[in-house]
Amino acid sequence: MDHVLWTPPADVRERSRIGAYLRWLAEHRGLEFADYDALWRWSVTEPAAFWGSVWDHFGVVAHTPPTATLADRTMPGARWFPGATLNYAENVLRMPGRADDDPVVIAHGQTRAPVTLSVAELRGQVRRVAAGLRRLGVGAGDRVAAYAPNIPETYVLLLATASLGAIFSSCAPEFGTRSVTDRWQQIEPTVLVAVDGYRYGDKPVDRRGEVAAIRAALPSLAHTVAVPYLDPASAPPEGALTWAELAADTDEPLTFTAVDFDHPLYVLYSSGTTGLPKPIVHGHGGILLEHLKMLALHHDLGPADRFFWFTTTGWMMWNFLVSGPAVGATIVLFDGNPGHPDLGATWRLAEQTGTTYFGTSAPFLLACRKAGLVPKEIADLSALRGLGSTGAPLPAEGFTWVYETVGDQLQLQSLSGGTDVCTGFVGGVPLLPVHAGEIACRALGAKVEARSTDGTPVIGELGELVITEPMPSMPVGFWNDTDGSRYREAYFDLYPGVWRHGDWITINERGGCVITGRSDATLNRGGVRLGTAEFYSVVEGLDEVLDSVVVHLEDDEGGAGELLLFVVLAEGLELDDPLRARICRELRTALSPRHVPDEIHQVRAVPRTLSAKKLEVPVKKILTGTPVEHAAARGALANPESLTAFARFAQRR
Repeated sequence: MDHVLWTPPADVRERSRIGAYLRWLAEHRGLEFADYDALWRWSVTEPAAFWGSVWDHFGVVAHTPPTATLADRTMPGARWFPGATLNYAENVLRMPGRADDDPVVIAHGQTRAPVTLSVAELRGQVRRVAAGLRRLGVGAGDRVAAYAPNIPETYVLLLATASLGAIFSSCAPEFGTRSVTDRWQQIEPTVLVAVDGYRYGDKPVDRRGEVAAIRAALPSLAHTVAVPYLDPASAPPEGALTWAELAADTDEPLTFTAVDFDHPLYVLYSSGTTGLPKPIVHGHGGILLEHLKMLALHHDLGPADRFFWFTTTGWMMWNFLVSGPAVGATIVLFDGNPGHPDLGATWRLAEQTGTTYFGTSAPFLLACRKAGLVPKEIADLSALRGLGSTGAPLPAEGFTWVYETVGDQLQLQSLSGGTDVCTGFVGGVPLLPVHAGEIACRALGAKVEARSTDGTPVIGELGELVITEPMPSMPVGFWNDTDGSRYREAYFDLYPGVWRHGDWITINERGGCVITGRSDATLNRGGVRLGTAEFYSVVEGLDEVLDSVVVHLEDDEGGAGELLLFVVLAEGLELDDPLRARICRELRTALSPRHVPDEIHQVRAVPRTLSAKKLEVPVKKILTGTPVEHAAARGALANPESLTAFARFAQRR
């Protein structure tokens, strides 16, 4: 783990935004910190002082100032910035350091020609759409839902909704009817904005049938607004307005409703693979402060940057990306298939758009590596300063591949967090070097610890990821969870007063972190806990294996249980004994004899959520006899048909 791939430049404190923040702390607070570790320790032992400094350093625009920073430190229920009123959209649309004609949104996709919005155009569109929503009777607390992809209209709608104090919620249009209604029947939106379809690669996908079914399933809807995206000439569904009518020109000025710090901004959802998706409510102030901190101090983004993250509107990384203008950065939106016409598509997009920070997922980077792609040979990536990876753990070979084939001067930041906080708990920072296979640090203000089975904090060994101090972007609550019981059960049941996140983490002596998979998907053999991430890294490192899923079936008698591995092989290959033997040999050599599966089987696909996460837990449930329809909500899956093979396998057993 000590393989250093990148070291901060000697003048990093002069050149970075975190350096400017450290100088500000010295000047305005009389605080000096020798290194990142000292700064982090202060940020988590004095959370009120730290988050107060973030508010002041970034000059948050408030309508009324707070009476305190942290009135109550207990979790759940911490009270941040009581008395303060503000508006998220107002703070984002400040776009510090940018002139009216600067481009601030650059949108590319496979459905229409690229669109660029300047600072003035973005403000103008938000002003007109907010006026349009007001005409439809939308006010503070009302819900506005978007069945729309990662395009400027969706972003404008989010900001317009927030400007009114109304509550936004989006689902990507690849979500099927059931997935959408499972989410939105819970929050009862009054306005739906929906596209007619989209192109994925060169394939047109018509969504008018889904839109009709969604409308029929939501009796709360008073208005539907149609965005003719796939076919600009398409007529709106009966009784619907067009986007042009919603955004009609008006003299109404752009105003911002002052709301409480924890007033709901948007509702995000857990993947909903088992049971209804949890409707996670995020507040204006908490999201604003968290994203200012993360985007500026950790990702080092500012007015000179072009910030891209490959995401759909159904993943929290979209909400994270679109806060970029709050720190002055231009955001690059992309809608479509990132592998069309080949895996080089988004790297070429980075060149076309002058992207300086390129965000993607670990599975995408590993797919590029497996395909033998050398991004710097197919695109000019000289503008790239930062590369972000999330969605799954990135193994050491993924880090090495980035430095060998993308660029050796950029900073690779692997991060991990969740929809629950709409950010990363652990990630990178300009002040620290990059070690292969390691997340560089715990984020400022995030008191991350690894807990052993008996609940004590451990260093250098695998533990349950917990947060022991409140963060402002922890959810305001779950929708309709009036007594807070669902919220408490989700995070605070195991360790009272401590947030348990559900990941395995190892934190080393220098504060570096390695996430080894979900703690509910752990492989526990003979009392040794094994994370799934390192397992996949070895198995999928073989040329023959495209994808894999591993599950451990416990033995009620306390024996070793059974470790079952399912593999998806390259086109035309069949799993035979020599390949089985080779997989076992690789696992034994790279990991340990405990990692060698009892059985290996070939399947056509690994079940994944709509945001591409593997579903170990539903597979395990099916293999232990749970009927498919009870093991996973089909609408939450990208490929629900993949579950059938596991059901057949369970029957045969």
